Amino acid sequence: MCHPETPADDWRAAIAWNEDGLVPVIAQDAASGRVLMFAWMNREALEQTISRGEAVYFSRSRQRLWHKGEQSGHVQRVHSVHLDCDGDALLLKIEQISGIACHTGRESCFYRQWVDGHWQITDPVLKSPEDIYG
Repeated sequence: MCHPETPADDWRAAIAWNEDGLVPVIAQDAASGRVLMFAWMNREALEQTISRGEAVYFSRSRQRLWHKGEQSGHVQRVHSVHLDCDGDALLLKIEQISGIACHTGRESCFYRQWVDGHWQITDPVLKSPEDIYG
C-alpha cells in the first residue's frame, strides 16, 4: 500500500527505515537511465546527499558514512532524489563523474548477466582498480 504525502517539514518520516536505520538506494545515470549501483543510506547520509548535491552513502562493512568518490574521485552529482510508493527505497538520478561507478573500474556495478546457466561479464574495465586506488 502506498503512503500518503507527508508535509515538507516531515520529509524523513515518509521513509520506512529498516531495523538498522537504513534505506536501500539505487543510483541511476540521469542521462542514459542505466542503473549504476546499489547502496544504503542512513538519515545522516541522506541529509548530506541533499545538502551537498553529491551522493553520500552508509558503508555497512566500514560502519561509516562514505562520500562516493572520496578516494577514487568518481563523485556522483545528484540531479534528483525519488522515494518509492511504499517509502522503503530511494532512487538517485545522478551524473557519474568519470563514467565509473564500480570499484572494479566499470561503468556499472551490474556488469554480470545470467546467460545460458552462467554469469557473463558484459562491461569492460575502463580503469584498473590499482590505477584508481593505488
